[in-house]
Amino acid sequence: MKQFISFVIKEAKHILRDKRTMLILFGMPIVLMLLFGFAITNDVKNVRTVVVNSQMDHLTRAAVERLAASEYFTIVKTVPTPKEAEWLIRSQKADLAIIFAKDFASKKSGAQFIVDGSDPNMAQQWTAYAQQVVANPNVSLVSQKLLYNPRMKSAYNFVPAIMGMLLLLICAMMTSVSIVHEKERGTMEVLLVSPVRPLMIIVAKVVPYLLQALLILAIILLMSATVLDVPLQGGLGWIVIVSLIYILLALSLGLLISNIAQTQFVALLVSAMVLLLPTVMLSGMLFPVESMPTVLQWISAVIPPRYYIQAMRKLMIMGVGIREVWQEVMILIGMTALLLTVSLKKFKVRLE
Repeated sequence: MKQFISFVIKEAKHILRDKRTMLILFGMPIVLMLLFGFAITNDVKNVRTVVVNSQMDHLTRAAVERLAASEYFTIVKTVPTPKEAEWLIRSQKADLAIIFAKDFASKKSGAQFIVDGSDPNMAQQWTAYAQQVVANPNVSLVSQKLLYNPRMKSAYNFVPAIMGMLLLLICAMMTSVSIVHEKERGTMEVLLVSPVRPLMIIVAKVVPYLLQALLILAIILLMSATVLDVPLQGGLGWIVIVSLIYILLALSLGLLISNIAQTQFVALLVSAMVLLLPTVMLSGMLFPVESMPTVLQWISAVIPPRYYIQAMRKLMIMGVGIREVWQEVMILIGMTALLLTVSLKKFKVRLE
């Protein structure tokens, strides 16, 4: 046991001496949280809106006033013809145009929307928001009851996704690079001929990254609750337990990558191809899995962050119990057992 603790302390000191690694490990979560929380957002705000109406009756005027009073739309101009409104959108001076029919007051309907469709998702949101404001004179958009995310903040969606991406990258990529670094220097063989068993050496090398991952998890949860104002609706204990399972999965994946890679460059390349791109594109972090083509949905079924992100969104945002995420947890446990078994077996056979 003393030898094991000595190896853990040695590896921890090695990590702490590398200032650039420490900057990446603890700087990246803070930067990404701030970026996804404030800068990168799909919230609807200040949509530049043009109103098309040749005659302004009382109902039309009331609808326009509701649009102007909301934080979601900014009335930039009122024009008499749809052609002028379309020209403003094409010249990038407006995002949305609302055309009111001449008989809008008598029929209480008859509004057409011209929208900049270069971003289809945002175009749909702008149109849906505008329809609610125009069609509902008594209830504003803000007063609509939205479960789990009443203020429609993007951070509610991004925080669990950032957790899934960061924990996977830090545990898997840094672990694989650390072990491959020992192989490049020729020190791994020296360690393996020591009295300590190879398995204990590998475990001792990954323990510091496990502790760092838990610390980063605490930083993310603290920033989400204080800086981003994202409440933790679910039990903190279950969030930590599910995160521990996911961290063990990521560490197992790092060991598997270390079997494939012979150099640190190859380890980083494999980590980027196998971990980063699928996590961002296919895990549901940015795009809903249900909206993807069927083939990509099949591929996403083997992406571990998909299930962790789903579980965290349910536990953190929806505030459900562990029973509602048992399917995601069981899949993560199964993936962890499979990856850990394959990684340790391959690693042991390779070194022998």
